[in-house]
Amino acid sequence: MMHETNKRAILALADGTVFRGLAFGADGESGGEVVFNTAMTGYQEILTDPSYSGQLVAMTYPEIGNVGVNREDTESRRPFVEGFIVKEYWDPPSNWRAEQSLGDYMREHGIVGIAGIDTRALVRHLRTHGAQEGVISSVDLDPARVVAKAKARPGLVGVDLVKDVTCDAPYEWDDPLWELSSDASAGAGAAVRAGRGSSATARGPRPFVVAYDYGIKLNILRNLVASGCRVRVVPATTSAAAVLAQRPDGVFLSNGPGDPDAVPYARENVAKLIGTVPIFGICLGHQILGLALGGRTFKLKFGHHGANHPVKDVTTGKVEITSQNHGFAVDVESLRGLAELTHVSLNDRTVEGLTHTKEPLFSVEERTEMLQEVVQVYPNVVVDSFEGLLVEHAAAQSSIRKVLARKPVDIGKRRAWRPRWTRCWCPRCRRRWSVARRRCSRRRRRWSWCWGRRLHP
Repeated sequence: MMHETNKRAILALADGTVFRGLAFGADGESGGEVVFNTAMTGYQEILTDPSYSGQLVAMTYPEIGNVGVNREDTESRRPFVEGFIVKEYWDPPSNWRAEQSLGDYMREHGIVGIAGIDTRALVRHLRTHGAQEGVISSVDLDPARVVAKAKARPGLVGVDLVKDVTCDAPYEWDDPLWELSSDASAGAGAAVRAGRGSSATARGPRPFVVAYDYGIKLNILRNLVASGCRVRVVPATTSAAAVLAQRPDGVFLSNGPGDPDAVPYARENVAKLIGTVPIFGICLGHQILGLALGGRTFKLKFGHHGANHPVKDVTTGKVEITSQNHGFAVDVESLRGLAELTHVSLNDRTVEGLTHTKEPLFSVEERTEMLQEVVQVYPNVVVDSFEGLLVEHAAAQSSIRKVLARKPVDIGKRRAWRPRWTRCWCPRCRRRWSVARRRCSRRRRRWSWCWGRRLHP
């Protein structure tokens, strides 16, 4: 283990537990809710994830700092994590993409870190007693005083953290996913810098998506653009009327930090959008959508933070290994009769995805933008489903407008014919639903549809 200094630091939890180690990063003191992340890579993405605002993050993987940091892997305009806890910190980076060491990056942004503690003992303690407030200090090493500071912290419940991470003004986003490019002039095996490329193909007019920024990650925007969407990001406080005035094909609800019940303005705006445009939410957006549908949320004991959480798709029976970062969940019982469960966590059976029985909306708890380098197919499945929903919804609305524009036929006492297929999308797999063949175009199975009631064969 290599450190930039041998300065001492302590981590004190609100229940009185104290861990002693060595300081790295910025010198000072910082507090927040202590959580653990089980990912083996991606610490720079974790540091710059706005969903970690108000939290001290402990990495379960022991060696951190080996690959340094670079400008291309940041997920937001700056780091939002309150503090960083690791087992072994390695100061000199060893990676061809590294631009500076992790310690220098943390010091530049004022992030306090502690290394050399028993992270296994810390994680077992948090799993047993739950996530709790803590303080990292390299300036005050008195355990009693630092524990008192941790106990005095307010916690995350009821605190609106979204207002601290959302953007100040709307902006357009048109950058696609990063791709490694080859350099013909370089020798065999030579390292090349990542270049910007697009995986979107020319498929006609691009669906226009308005994305609510509750703490959005840049790779989510890249995936939306790569799937063929035109994206405009708006602040979390933007009214539903202002969103609809832009005439979007769909609305995206992003990830974000903290308690969904602490952002009532988001719930109210989403409730007004339901039934007007297709909606897709992830993470905090998933929870806000659940509240807007009339459900409830609750705080998890220690949350889901990491890149290896098993989730079962109840519509297909398949199990997906997902990346997650949330401390609250939707109460499944509160949505009974209001929405349909599509995904469930195999660790604690909490809701991981839902869809509506009538309206064109769905949401998932897992991070759809993660694991891009590991699995090239899965991360885009959900995003592509949203893009397909936008295209089909727009086509259906266009057909309906043409039908309603026709002159009504005089048929005596019988009323004029009206289309019965205003929701021509498959609620089970979120793909196009063929009205003529009356079957799902993805599953190729027949469906029976009767004014919102579905009968499965």
